[in-house]
Amino acid sequence: MPKMKTNSGAKKRFTLTGTGKIKRKHAYHSHILTKKSKKRKERLVKTGLVHPNDEKQILELLALK
Repeated sequence: MPKMKTNSGAKKRFTLTGTGKIKRKHAYHSHILTKKSKKRKERLVKTGLVHPNDEKQILELLALK
């Protein structure tokens, strides 16, 4: 059976941590930033973790499961 191809969009958006969790970036931080508060923009810069309900699907896109 051939190897699974990694989804190229997913590999640009997600990274794995050492413990196996999936890191992601926050949305809404690319444009129209003038109306957003400084506090909100600072929070959007930081990475978040993917919800456990979505992890299985993302691991399949990354061809890891």
